Amino acid sequence: MRPVAAIPAMPSAERQGGVSAAVERSRTVCARYAMLLLGCVIACNNPAAAENWPVRPLTMVVPFAAGGGTDVLGRILGRRLSEILGQQVIIENVGGAGGMVGSARVAKAPPDGYQFVLGSRADAINQTLYKNPLYNFATDLAPVVLIADQPTLLVARNDLPVGNLAQFIAYARANQATMQMASAGAGSTGHLDCMLLNAVIGINVTHVPYRRGGPAMQDLIAGRIDYICTLSATARQQIEGKLIKAIAILSRDRSAMLPGLASAREQGLDFEASTWFGFFLPKGSPEPIIQKLNAATVAAIDTPSVQEQLKDVGAVAVAPERRSPGYLHKFVLSEIAKNAAPIKAAGLAMD
Repeated sequence: MRPVAAIPAMPSAERQGGVSAAVERSRTVCARYAMLLLGCVIACNNPAAAENWPVRPLTMVVPFAAGGGTDVLGRILGRRLSEILGQQVIIENVGGAGGMVGSARVAKAPPDGYQFVLGSRADAINQTLYKNPLYNFATDLAPVVLIADQPTLLVARNDLPVGNLAQFIAYARANQATMQMASAGAGSTGHLDCMLLNAVIGINVTHVPYRRGGPAMQDLIAGRIDYICTLSATARQQIEGKLIKAIAILSRDRSAMLPGLASAREQGLDFEASTWFGFFLPKGSPEPIIQKLNAATVAAIDTPSVQEQLKDVGAVAVAPERRSPGYLHKFVLSEIAKNAAPIKAAGLAMD
């Protein structure tokens, strides 16, 4: 019998590394197919499960801490959604990594309609800001409905010796070496908006990241930091109580919530910053569930009491023609590209 040629042995470390990588790739592929298969089982083999949805409480994941602007808006909608759907909508705050941790959890959840995330502009920002995003915002989540826009405010400590945006810019340029700005966390929309504002006005100020917005606001009130960029919902009470100083609203127009506060554009600076909010389900969620959650959310948005609550926190419900899942899908793609340009231009990057 002819002898069989020996196969050269692979070096141990190389062999183990190759096997490990192959196993990891296999697990990833299997996990993705499993999620898609589950969606097919729900939608195809048991269509009644999708048609009868929901039959138990749902979880709305808010990817930021309780008390912040995203959380406030989520709770306004959650109460009304519970009434419309006939099942309790439980709000669960899952913060971390500029909102990525909460959104990533929903992206990996079973596509059965019982977990959805209140996504926002932060998700689009994170696709470029972070070197290794935890999920692909364009493909790993199923768009449901675009809900509202909310402007960003530039607010400062009460004893900062400025009275308007022009004075703030002049003061910041002269004192940037000793000034500090804060945010609700590295990579948050407030962080990015202040960084972009700083770039536009030509200053370099030390950033102090907090784990959430509440402590940052408390330190602003105490005068330990100089300014923050924050959603209007988180600053109105402090502004009206004269605990902090409102410098400008960073939207094209004034807000009905703070009609006396001039926009940055009115004050001579061509700069805008705001965020948007929408609901997303896990990829592979059955179409009947997507459509039912869309319809329920639209009904909630159009409820007069909800409209008033949104107005109270400075949020503006989007127009009816912008509320379809298809519109949100295209909007997400455009927002990823739109936010990528200034992030790259400013050289911002997070690990």
